[in-house]
Amino acid sequence: METARNTGPLGQPRGVGFGILMFIITLGFYGWYWSFKTHEEIKVHTGEGLGGVLGLVVWIVASFVSAFVIPSEIGKMYRKDGREPPVTGWTGLWLVPGGILVIPAIVWFVKVQGALNRYWATMSTDVGATV
Repeated sequence: METARNTGPLGQPRGVGFGILMFIITLGFYGWYWSFKTHEEIKVHTGEGLGGVLGLVVWIVASFVSAFVIPSEIGKMYRKDGREPPVTGWTGLWLVPGGILVIPAIVWFVKVQGALNRYWATMSTDVGATV
């Protein structure tokens, strides 16, 4: 069965180090912005997923759910594009052992934002090559 490729506008790559710093400086409130933008960009690009507002509500009410949903949606984007996903819903397990421990949270963010950045960069290159 052939699946349709992702065709919507591309999202914005975000610096991993900058994101970690902003999470720390804003005492986690940057996560609200990041969650909204990440969910919204995925929804606009793929036509699937929670979208910004619902993704933000889930992040605020049950952030542990977002730990699984966000990498799952990124993995689906990769699969829909015919590539092996570097993250999946299982990536959320990084946050299970400690809940709020800093190191697992940083590893999770590096993996998730890194995969998202690579996806946007690759798609940007692919679009540029076909124009």
